[in-house]
Amino acid sequence: MKQQSLKIILGAILTSLLIVFTSCQQVPSSDTVTIRSANSEWMKESFQTEIVNIGLEKLGYQVEKPKQISYPAIYISVANGDLEYSTVYYDPLHNEYFNNAGGKEKLEIVGNLTPNGIQGYEIDKKTAEKYNITNIEQLKDPKNAQLFDSDGDGKANLVGCNPGWFCELIIEHQLDAYELQDTVEHDQGQYEIFLADTITRYQQGKPILYYALNPHWIFTVLKQDQDVVWLEVPFTSLPQSMGSLNDEDTSVDGKNLGFPRSEQRIVANKQFLEANPVAKKWFELVQISAADMNAESLLIKGGEDKPEDILRHAQEWVKNNQQLYDNWLETARKEAS
Repeated sequence: MKQQSLKIILGAILTSLLIVFTSCQQVPSSDTVTIRSANSEWMKESFQTEIVNIGLEKLGYQVEKPKQISYPAIYISVANGDLEYSTVYYDPLHNEYFNNAGGKEKLEIVGNLTPNGIQGYEIDKKTAEKYNITNIEQLKDPKNAQLFDSDGDGKANLVGCNPGWFCELIIEHQLDAYELQDTVEHDQGQYEIFLADTITRYQQGKPILYYALNPHWIFTVLKQDQDVVWLEVPFTSLPQSMGSLNDEDTSVDGKNLGFPRSEQRIVANKQFLEANPVAKKWFELVQISAADMNAESLLIKGGEDKPEDILRHAQEWVKNNQQLYDNWLETARKEAS
């Protein structure tokens, strides 16, 4: 009886110790954590996402195939924990999406994935020099505006942004601020298709006017100061949601382009980052140059735009930057210690 009682007591002690031990265990290690991401239909973002995800897998995370959804939906999904992160935070263009989804309480901006983006309005150099057009405000003159009329309605056709990118709202705001609505028409739709038409017009010797964002393949096809030039704006005017930016914030090399430099960064779920310091450090380290993004964008334009193509491009980029990539991985792993 005493031996049986001893067994019962020892069994109870072992059970209690097991319960205590289990309750003191840390959160699951990264090899049991699944990471879900998304980007827009803009395929260059898929390239960035794949580069980030390759590293996450090497760090031991399980990575799901990225989704393609709209920007507002991405921010809401990350905030709600339906996604862990996305590469699509364009700073400061996406401030409104960030704030509307819950802001700093639910989201965190990490790293600087592709820095020093430049954006603004460009025209062909030949027309700029022939008519001495240096500022978009000069398109208030119907004679200047008609130079860029591609549909015969007497207005300049400005190739703008896809609806939902937010830059289309900036363009509309500025057309009002610079009193251009009567002479300039903002063409919205599929940006890539419009740009293809723009290049055709340029090759035919016709004037062109378009919104440009670097990095993008357009900068490898139409060379700055050789084929095209930036137009200045008369003064800085931006939607209120972007904050109080001034002429200095929107100037590049002494020219006021009307748009701030755009840094593409990672937006992530705040709770996920707190629980996964290794992933956070990885997000902070990864960086892809504008030149590399332009090269990728040109490959996509050339027809290498299928998911398997994008993944191959990302793998090749990692191989070409192997030493730097491995250093980032080593630094991120140290966060686990």
